Amino acid sequence: MHRAEARTAAALPASAPTPRLLGCHDDGDWVALVFSDVDGRHPATPWRADELTRVLKALEVMAAVLTPSPVTHVPTAADLLAEDFAGWHRIAADPPAVLDPWAREHLDQLRAAADHGIAALTGDTLCHVDVRADNLLLDATGTVTVVDWPWACRGPAWLDTALLLVNVRLHGGHDTESLLRRLPVTAEVDPMTLTGVYAGLAGFFADGARRPPPQGIPTVRAFQQAQADALLPWLATRLR
Repeated sequence: MHRAEARTAAALPASAPTPRLLGCHDDGDWVALVFSDVDGRHPATPWRADELTRVLKALEVMAAVLTPSPVTHVPTAADLLAEDFAGWHRIAADPPAVLDPWAREHLDQLRAAADHGIAALTGDTLCHVDVRADNLLLDATGTVTVVDWPWACRGPAWLDTALLLVNVRLHGGHDTESLLRRLPVTAEVDPMTLTGVYAGLAGFFADGARRPPPQGIPTVRAFQQAQADALLPWLATRLR
């Protein structure tokens, strides 16, 4: 993955809000990437309105700059996320003892929505697909830098903005539904497509949260559960 990330980083244009790749060392076992230093900090959470505005604008610019994708070696978003978006199918086949009651009653609807979402992830924009506060840096001037690109893929121009709103909703304080409707990159997207993407993500988080934590990342399952818990009430409203 690091070798692919190096190829992606090397191809990112200077106009993209990303750090510059300065060098790469590969000894056959270990890969080390050296990036330009960013004298910045992560956005505050819960999200501040001014910082959220800056980040959303940066993602809009990034999508424009990275369309068409400057790289072809990365997978499509549909291929990358297909297994993740099948989470509700795995849950339906082997329901956990503890499952959100609304989700349990609407498993068929959630599976159908997630299937629609994965099918709609078409496009030729280079997407980050892991945009959240801890993968963003803001410097003293408010300039945004999007860091950590191991999951880069080719997908729709609106995908990273839609995914950021999961993090915004998780931390609270903003009307994510209103943001979807007014942001230029998401306003014209079919609402059922966006619902499908959020259903696929919720299934991935709910399915992952019930599994043992991977070695060295003891808190990831609680984080996944928190994201599922943030998405399900939103889905309950959107799927009425």
